[in-house]
Amino acid sequence: MASPARPAELPELQEPPEPAEPADHNLRYNQLLGAAKNLPKIIMGVVHPCSREALEGALEAHRLGLIEAVLIGPAVKIRALAGDCQLDLNGLRIVDVPHSHAAAAKAVEMARAGEIEALMKGSLHSDELLCPVVNAQCGLRTERRISHVFVLDVPRYPKPLMITDAAINVAPDFAAKVDIVQNAIDLAHALGIRQPKVAVLSAVETVNPKLRSSMDAAALSKMAERGQITGGLVDGPLAFDNAVSLAAARTKGIASPVAGDADILVVPDLESGNMLVKQLEYLGGAQAAGLVMGARVPIVLTSRADSAHSRIASCAIALLLIAHRLRKLSLSAA
Repeated sequence: MASPARPAELPELQEPPEPAEPADHNLRYNQLLGAAKNLPKIIMGVVHPCSREALEGALEAHRLGLIEAVLIGPAVKIRALAGDCQLDLNGLRIVDVPHSHAAAAKAVEMARAGEIEALMKGSLHSDELLCPVVNAQCGLRTERRISHVFVLDVPRYPKPLMITDAAINVAPDFAAKVDIVQNAIDLAHALGIRQPKVAVLSAVETVNPKLRSSMDAAALSKMAERGQITGGLVDGPLAFDNAVSLAAARTKGIASPVAGDADILVVPDLESGNMLVKQLEYLGGAQAAGLVMGARVPIVLTSRADSAHSRIASCAIALLLIAHRLRKLSLSAA
């Protein structure tokens, strides 16, 4: 009788790093701005900035030298808002259009023409902005499915944590998940993570034919192993606990280069991802930024309720992404 297979060796359990003190809550935010501050600023179209948060965020990112803000929306309304909020619009270009739908269409047109290098959502619904973006004839589509990546600073996690897709793809099929994973890896590279660890989440860490998310995770892992997804270590299915906690992974006997040390969490669908991000923000004290990937230009797709702080961090990420793409182009041309 054949002897049972020997289980894989488990990594040594290390003491988790001490969580950042509340006084250091802006540490990673400042590091992000520091990484972006010496790069050439990008021209960013701010679409319908008709709320205080949207206008303040754009103007502060402009003041910090991250972006050259082009305000696209009803000029009278934007100027009135700036006056009410005592915000200075001196030297800023305003592209006057009558309403939010027109602002979204004009922003996409300008991006296609190369007049602007990135977009930022202002005080309009995400669908209003994304509808012209994904238009097959005159939008900003590429061969990739567009997806959103949150970049979170979670006080009790020792490094930035990326979560995708919690904002655009409601119930992505397997082909969409391939692009979602690759988009997140590409953004991680732009943020200086050379080989990001990608945990594809499910309810359990075992492959279960009854759980579609489990089967998708296993197939995505195999695709990465075969070089069909590149640039990162992909493993799954993993449950949330053993994706972010080495102690939980060891307790469950999981031998994985990703378990307990994930850089990227790939969620099964928008509902689970959106709830996870908001739980980390509102109960875990996380700060969130984010970017839409897979379009011709990066798109800052913050919530209308997000602070100026979140919008500025997202602008810094967009700047780092564009700089990374330009470096790759120059290397390939050399």
